[in-house]
Amino acid sequence: MAGFKKKESREMPEMNTSSLPDLIFTILFFFMIVTTMREVTLKVKMTIPAGTELEKLEKKSAVSYIYVGPPTDALRAQMGGSTRIQLNDRYAEPREVMDFVAQERVGMTNQAEQVISIKADSKTQMGIITDIKEVLRKSWALRINYSATRRQ
Repeated sequence: MAGFKKKESREMPEMNTSSLPDLIFTILFFFMIVTTMREVTLKVKMTIPAGTELEKLEKKSAVSYIYVGPPTDALRAQMGGSTRIQLNDRYAEPREVMDFVAQERVGMTNQAEQVISIKADSKTQMGIITDIKEVLRKSWALRINYSATRRQ
């Protein structure tokens, strides 16, 4: 009769790590695709006003931002202390907003969903906002959003 032999102690085989770099680069590539970096360097100081009746924007890819406020402390010596309009990474005049809207529309798949979001300092005079709104009307950008924080 054959008996069972006690097996010799086996060593654990080494783990195959040859596919590990592929996995790491795949994960890195995934995060590079889905992460969005801040595209605009703010050149104006803003204290966002507070509001009570706020709605969250659904499609942020269709939103173009116009920043309004005094220049930052670093740029105040060059630009002065008056209120400025910032479109993308440059200062602009109200009449240049029409070209900005047209340029932003070109890159959109559905141009009817374009929303212009005005991020203005709480101490900005309404005359500048009115000038921007008039230019937006002339360029047929009729969906305007004002950015605000929730009032406590």
